[in-house]
Amino acid sequence: MKKFISLFIAKSIGLYINFLSFVFPKKATQYAHALFSEPRKGKLTKDNLPKTLKEAHSETIQHNGDSIQTYTWKGDETIILLIHGWESNSARWKKMLPYLKKSGHTIIAIDGPAQGLSSGKEFTVPKYAEFIHVIVEKFKPKYLIGHSMGGQTCLYYQYKYQSASIRKIVVLGAPSDFKIIFHNFIALLSLNSKISNALEKKYTAILNRNLDQFSGQQFASEIDIKGLVAHDIDDKVVSFKEAKKIVGAWKNVEFIETSGLGHKLHDDSLYKKVFRFLFETE
Repeated sequence: MKKFISLFIAKSIGLYINFLSFVFPKKATQYAHALFSEPRKGKLTKDNLPKTLKEAHSETIQHNGDSIQTYTWKGDETIILLIHGWESNSARWKKMLPYLKKSGHTIIAIDGPAQGLSSGKEFTVPKYAEFIHVIVEKFKPKYLIGHSMGGQTCLYYQYKYQSASIRKIVVLGAPSDFKIIFHNFIALLSLNSKISNALEKKYTAILNRNLDQFSGQQFASEIDIKGLVAHDIDDKVVSFKEAKKIVGAWKNVEFIETSGLGHKLHDDSLYKKVFRFLFETE
């Protein structure tokens, strides 16, 4: 019943946007863009921080008018950087943190644009990668771990910035092709060609490339450092096929196929394998 209600709401919103496109096309495009790029979940306030984040050292870094929120669990000089996904925040690492802390290394998590305590209204991969670059330049992490859109952003980040400090990347439940995400959104709302074409033009400018060229598969093909990709065959949010695309393009990658974990991928056995990949193998 909930799925039916959600679908009915989505189609109703799409019908409204389609109607608006014939009267106020710019306003219709802006509204559709907002629905696609503005997270509806994941924001935090300082008064309602989860316990996990309260235990960390909190620091807000200013960059070009943006506030980038970071949380640090102090250890030695080696840095692990955690990158959460869409409509989330740094608290999503709660179950993985105990395993990473066993390494004795310093762990830093950041809130993405428009999520957690970071500033902004819109979430885009290029903007998130810019946030990551600020943190990488400041702290020089050795390891990157990203979940979902955070995983795709890790791939894009290393592809674009080619950080010399990063030695290994872990990608959990990440999508590959932006175009699939985009077309799923268009289909969900049943948006007409007028709106879909306007949105595609807008995102081509934001991503600075054609939509079919913005993919984790492409980014991974130009990354030389070691990687680990984990994806669940029962993931209902991001298709398992997306992981296969990334793995097929990455020259130096390990692949872990899980079952029954869904998109969140919270699992003790998986965390132990991630630990082994990061700290026990070269």
